[in-house]
Formats: sequence, structure tokens, C-alpha cells
Amino acid sequence: MTAISDAQLQPLLQAVVDPGSGRTLGEAKALKSVRIEGADVSVEVELGYPAASQHPALRAALIAAARSLPGVGNVSVSIGTKVVAHAVQRGVQLLPGVKNIIAVASGKGGVGKSTTAANLALALAAEGAKVGVLDADIYGPSQPTMLGTSGKPETLDGQTMEPHIAHGLQVNSIGFLVDDDQAMIWRGPMATQALEQLLRQTRWQELDYLVVDMPPGTGDIQLTLSQRVPVTGAVIVTTPQDIALIDAKKGLKMFEKVGVPILGIVENMAVHICSNCGHAEHIFGAEGGQKMAAQYGTELLGSLPLAMNIRAQADSGAPTVVAEPDSDVAALYKALARKVAVKIAAQGKDYSSKFPTIAISKTT
Repeated sequence: MTAISDAQLQPLLQAVVDPGSGRTLGEAKALKSVRIEGADVSVEVELGYPAASQHPALRAALIAAARSLPGVGNVSVSIGTKVVAHAVQRGVQLLPGVKNIIAVASGKGGVGKSTTAANLALALAAEGAKVGVLDADIYGPSQPTMLGTSGKPETLDGQTMEPHIAHGLQVNSIGFLVDDDQAMIWRGPMATQALEQLLRQTRWQELDYLVVDMPPGTGDIQLTLSQRVPVTGAVIVTTPQDIALIDAKKGLKMFEKVGVPILGIVENMAVHICSNCGHAEHIFGAEGGQKMAAQYGTELLGSLPLAMNIRAQADSGAPTVVAEPDSDVAALYKALARKVAVKIAAQGKDYSSKFPTIAISKTT
């Protein structure tokens, strides 16, 4: 039997394309180890983003690549995920217990931003990440309802709040601290301070991603948050109609001005499919998100349908990704989540933890 050499096997495995990122494993430096014992081969891969749903296809491609070499017998493949912290705005410190913050924003209300944020967070978790949600919409908190959780947060030390756990997500919201019918009659500085407290006084526990459901608009609260919160990247949610696109562009420009990378655009309510006859109709226009993405040199991350079950499931406290995890709509959200995670993984890493700490004392 011809001996299998590492020099022959490595190029075949390095050339395998990761279906999530579209890059070869060699380009992504994702192939961690290859061990050869006689005719048996074991391969270890480490991806920089969660993609559990893509692991079977990647595993099959690696096995096929290895077996294309004569003499290879049994092939075992181990695929892991290691999400690291990536760079944020200059001069803003990372949050303890949180590697990456994703801001989900819109220029105006009513475009499905909160529903998108909830399903994005659940999709990232379904793909294997540890995820939290901060409901930053002080005046209209909706994540407690959408994620089916309520009650005042607990505190273990009298200083910090424990996040609620809903569908495996760590969650906090001003909605947990006030009654459902209580109006938040606060001016901008008060609302901003409350949000900063929610963000920094919650004991987030080793999150790969914290999804922040931003308030709609581009006013004082949104600007202050985008300057003070260590945001890895922003996702802009819009509908295809011109009125929504005009405001979405303002949201995009706001993040650009404060140095927050735009991860891409989500076009919500892109097409309505009649639940009776299946007829598809572009109620709010067609391809508005695609045109906006092209205009600003960013990516259209996904187009989501206007469907009654998406609304009903969010209202019931179990969004689509957990209510119907194997549905076509859940697959759209998971594809959106993978694109967001891949874009973050491609950004510069945060090296602040690598820098030495300089201590000055009287004896030195």
C-alpha cells in the first residue's frame, strides 16, 4: 500500500471551499491540524464564525477531498468555532463579557427592525454562538414580548443585573423595569443614561455577539449610543419602498460618520405571498434594498417576506427561528446570520488585550 504523505494531502484539504464564506480553508487559515495514521486521516477545522447548519456539507467536502488521494481509508473530520473580539470605534473600550456588538438599526419605525433583531439573535444562537439581546428602544421596548419573557431582573451583588434567559439568549430591556402601560416621558439625556446603565450594568456572560435593537431614527439618543457603545458593526433594516429607503440611508450615514462599519442591509417585507392562493406581490416595491446596497457599496444581506406567521410568532413570544426552525423563513434568517458573522470575522481583530499594562510606583 502506498504511504500517504502530508505534502500530498494538505493541498487537497486547503483547497476545499467553506460554503459559508466562499473562501478556501487555506485562505481562511481554518485548517488547524491533519493527522495521518496508516490509511486513516483525521482533520481538525476551526471556523471564525458560527455555522452549525453548514458543517455537514463542509465535512462531506473534506472527506471527498481526502479520499480523492489513493490509499486514504477512514476520514474523520472535527469542525469547531472560535469567535474572537473585533475592533470597534476608536477610543471606545470593549464591554466585559461581550466579544462583538451588532447594532440593528433603521431610519424609521415600522419596518420590522425588532422582529429582525430577535430572529437574527436566535439564528446566530442556532448556528452555535453564545448570544445576547439588548433592547435599546427606551420608548417602545418590544423584545420582552417577542422573546416571551418578563419580570424584574435579579441582582446577585447589588451592583449588576442578571440578564433574563429566553430561548437560550441573554436578554435585558427597559421593558423589564417598567409596567407595560407606563409611558417613558424622558428627555434624550435621561434615556441615553438609562441605556448606558442597561448596557454596562448587566452581567453579560461570555457572549460571542450582543445584538442591540436600536431605537428607530437618527436623533440624539441614536447618535450618542453609536459614539459610546463599542459597536463591531451595524445592520440597517428597511422596506423596499422609497419613503423607508430615504430614512434608512440617514441611519447608514450616521454610523459611517462615527466610524462604525456597515455590515449590510436587510430588506424586510420584500414580497407578500398570499396564504390562500400563493400569489406573490411586491406590496412595498421591488429591489429597493438591492439598489441602496449598490449605491453605498455594501451588501444586501437578505430579503425577507411579509408573512402573517412571522408577525404572529413574534407576538406570541416565539419568533420564527424557534417556532419553525426548519421552515424556509427560518433558513433565510440563518443565512442572514451567517453573512453577518462572516462579515464580522473578516474585520480587524481587537488587540487591546495584547497591550502591556504600565504600572508606576514610588519604587520604580
